[in-house]
Amino acid sequence: QVQLVESGGGLVQAGGSMRLSCAASGISVAIYNMGWYRQAPGKQRELVATVLVGGRINYGDSVKGRFTISRDTDKNTIYLQMNSLNDVDTAVYYCNAQSPYASSYWGQGTRVTVAS
Repeated sequence: QVQLVESGGGLVQAGGSMRLSCAASGISVAIYNMGWYRQAPGKQRELVATVLVGGRINYGDSVKGRFTISRDTDKNTIYLQMNSLNDVDTAVYYCNAQSPYASSYWGQGTRVTVAS
């Protein structure tokens, strides 16, 4: 059974930093396109960052220069380093895995609250 388990969320002060983790089981992050998405209250889920199988990385415009996505194939885990956090970053952050040959998988999410 595929599981994506996010961790690392919580309360952080504006301007601070936080690192999220997504531990995968049942799939290998090395052969899936992996990503982080977030959903703020009353808003649609939006792309934060992706790292593709070939290593290409993409960021949403609102996080460019502040967030960094990374992948550790040995630990079968992806990370999201978030710096210079502000109010707009308050959201539930979800881990995603996508294969061209299978359905997408989602974690349950981890909540990030930025205190202003």
